[in-house]
Amino acid sequence: MEYRRLPYWEFSLLISVMFGLLAFGTDAMLPAFPEIAKDLKLVNVNKAQLILSSFVVGTAVGQLITGPMSDSFGRKPVITAGLLVFILACIMAYFVKSLEWMLAARFIQGLGISAPRTVTMALIRDLYSGRKMARVVSIAMAVFVLVPAVAPAMGQYLFLNFGWRSIYLAFILVGFLSLLWLNIRQPETLEPKNRKCFRVTNLLSAFKIVITNRLVVTYTAALSLAFAALFGYLNSAQQIFVNTFNAGTKFPMYFAIVSILAGSASFLNAALVMRFGMRLLATIGFAAQAVMALFMVLFLYSEILSNEWSLIIFIIWSVLAFFIKGMYFGNLNALAMEPMGKIAGMASAIIGAVATLLGILIAVPIGLLFNGTPLPVLIGYIICSGIALMLMLSKPKGA
Repeated sequence: MEYRRLPYWEFSLLISVMFGLLAFGTDAMLPAFPEIAKDLKLVNVNKAQLILSSFVVGTAVGQLITGPMSDSFGRKPVITAGLLVFILACIMAYFVKSLEWMLAARFIQGLGISAPRTVTMALIRDLYSGRKMARVVSIAMAVFVLVPAVAPAMGQYLFLNFGWRSIYLAFILVGFLSLLWLNIRQPETLEPKNRKCFRVTNLLSAFKIVITNRLVVTYTAALSLAFAALFGYLNSAQQIFVNTFNAGTKFPMYFAIVSILAGSASFLNAALVMRFGMRLLATIGFAAQAVMALFMVLFLYSEILSNEWSLIIFIIWSVLAFFIKGMYFGNLNALAMEPMGKIAGMASAIIGAVATLLGILIAVPIGLLFNGTPLPVLIGYIICSGIALMLMLSKPKGA
C-alpha cells in the first residue's frame, strides 16, 4: 500500500476542520444556555455551564481510548468511529428531556469527538516533526480560535428560529461532511508494520514514559493551565456579556469580533516559530496574559468609565487574551509531543487527556463562581497564567 501525502494546504485544512469540530461543539451552545436552563427547568442557571463541561470531560476521557487504539488499528478507522459516535450522541441529545440525560449525551459526544481531536495530533506526528509540525498545528489552532466567530451566531440563529435542539442537527451535518472528506481524501499514515497490539499494559507503559519525562510533564502542566483559563472564560462568557454588560442578542457578534481579530495569531505564530522557537513564544505569551488580566481587574473595579466603555475595554482585553492563546497553544502541544515520536498515539492521548481534565477541573469552579462580574474569570487568568509562566521559566532538563 502506498502511503502518499495530501498536498500541504489540503492536509492543513483537513486537520483544521478536525480541530474545529471540538470548538464548534463547544461554542455553538453558548448563546442557548439561558434557553436550555429554562427548558430543562434548572433552578441555578449557572448549572447550564455543565453542558459545556461534560462535553469537555468526555473529550478528555475519550483521548485515553482513541489515542492507543489509533496506534493499533490505524488513524483513519479510529477517527471514523469517533465521528460516528459523535453523530449518534447528537441524535440522542436532540430528544432528551432532563439535564442528567443531556449531560450524558454531551459526555458521549465528547467521547466521539476526542478521536478527530486526539488522533489528528498523532497523524500530524506521523508526517512531520519539530518546527514543521508546530507550523501545521498552529494553522489548525487558528481555526480552533476562528470557529467561535461563527459558532455562537449560528447557535443563536438556530435556537431563535428553530429551537435550541436544532443546534444538534448542525453538529450532525458538519460531522457527516467531515467523515466523508476524511475517508475519501486522506490516506492512512500508520503502516501495519508500525502498529502495536492494543493492550492496557501498553497504555500503562506509555503513561510511565510520559510522566517520567520532566520536559513533557512541564509542558503538559502549562497546557493544563492554559486550558483552565480558556474554559473558565467560555463557561461564563455568555453571562458576562449579557448579564454584566447588557449585550443581549449582540453576544455572538461581540464573540465573533474577538475570535476574528484574535484568529491571526496562529498564522503569525506559524511564521515566528521558525525564527524564535516554540518555548520562547509560549513563555512570553503567559507573561503578557498574566499582566493584562491584572490590569483588567484594576481597571474594571476602579469604575472610571461607564458600563458601555467597560464593555469595549473588556472586548479589547478578550481579543488580546485570545490572540495570545493562538501564540502558545500549538507550541505547547508540539513541545509536549516532540520527545514522544515512538509512542505518538498514546502520548497524544495521555497529554491531551491530562491537560483537558486538569483544565476543566479548574475551570468548572471558576464558572460556577460567576457573581454578575468578570472577576472570577480574570482572577483565574492571573493565577493560571502566573503558574504557567513559572513552569516555562523552570527550564526542565532537555529544554
